[in-house]
Amino acid sequence: MVDQMGAMIEKIVTYLFSFDFLFSPLYFLTTVLIAFLVWKMRRGKVGFFAYIAPREVYRHPSTRTDLMLSSLIIGLNALGFFAIFYVAPIVTIGLLLALEGLWGGGAAEPPSFAAGCLAVVLLFLTQDFCRFVTHYLHHKSPIFWPFHAVHHSADVLTPVTFYRAHPVYYAIQQLLMSLFIGVVQALVLFLFVGQIELWVVQATTIAFQGYMLFGGHLRHSHIPLSYGRVLEHILISPLQHQVHHSSDPKHFDKNFGEIFALWDWMFGTLYIPERDEALVFGIGDGKGGKIAQPYPTLRDILIKPFRESAAAFRPQKHAVSADKVTSLAVERSP
Repeated sequence: MVDQMGAMIEKIVTYLFSFDFLFSPLYFLTTVLIAFLVWKMRRGKVGFFAYIAPREVYRHPSTRTDLMLSSLIIGLNALGFFAIFYVAPIVTIGLLLALEGLWGGGAAEPPSFAAGCLAVVLLFLTQDFCRFVTHYLHHKSPIFWPFHAVHHSADVLTPVTFYRAHPVYYAIQQLLMSLFIGVVQALVLFLFVGQIELWVVQATTIAFQGYMLFGGHLRHSHIPLSYGRVLEHILISPLQHQVHHSSDPKHFDKNFGEIFALWDWMFGTLYIPERDEALVFGIGDGKGGKIAQPYPTLRDILIKPFRESAAAFRPQKHAVSADKVTSLAVERSP
C-alpha cells in the first residue's frame, strides 16, 4: 500500500513539473509578459498587478469552484486516468492492417524529411480539427451539453477555468480525438510516410506547447487580447474565446476553434469581435441575460450533469422545463 501511494505521488509530481502540465511556470511567465505588453499598450489606469489579478475576479466564488474542480482534473490527468480513452494506436494499427490487406503494402521507402514535415502538419491540423468537432458536438447535443455546461457556467475567467470541465467531457474529448487521429495516422503512414518517427510526434507536441507559450492562458482571462480582424480569420485570439464564453445570444455557438479559426470560418461559426465589446460570462437565458449559477458546489458539478443528460432521453412531454434544466438545447451557452 505504501509503495502504491509513493508511486502515485511520484507520478503526480513528475506531471506537475512537465511541459504536459498547462500550469507549467514557463507558460505562466510568457503569459505574464504578454499581459504586460497589453497593459502598456492600453495605458492602464491601474497598476500592473491589479490589472492582471483583480480582486473581483480572483476572489469570486466561481474562481474557488474552479480551483476545487481543477485539482480533481489535474490529479486524474497526472494518474493517467484519461489515457485509457486514447484509442489512436489501436485505430491506427487496425486501419493500417485493413488498408494493407486491401491494397498491399503502403509506403515502403524510408520517410524523407519532407514527408515527415507533411506528417507533422497533417497531425497538428487533425488534432485541432478534432478539438473543434468535439467542442461543436458538445454544444449541439442535449446529451453531451450538460457535461460541457460546467465549463461555460464560470462567472469569471481565469487560467484555472481551463480545467473547469466535467471528467466525462474530458473522456469524450479524448475518445473522439483519438479516433480521428488514429484514422489520419493510418492514412499518412500508408500513403506517404511508411512510419512515423519520434521527431514527428515531438514536433507536433512542441507546436501545441508553442501555442500555450504565446498567450494560451489569456483565453481564459479578463484581458481582451485581439489579433486583429485579418489574423482572427486564421487563428483564434484570446478575445475570440472570451466571446465564446459570453452570455449574449449574438455570441452563442461562435468560435469553437482552439488554435485555428479556419474551421469556424469554413463552417459559418466565426465571430470577429469589435474593439472593447462588453462581455458578461456565464450561461445565457437566450433573452440577453444569464441564468443563476447552476453548479455552485463541486457536488453539483459532478452529479447534476448526469441528471440533465438523462432528461434529454425522455419524451418531450415529460422533460423538465428549460428554466430548471440548464443544459437543454434551448438554453445552450455560447
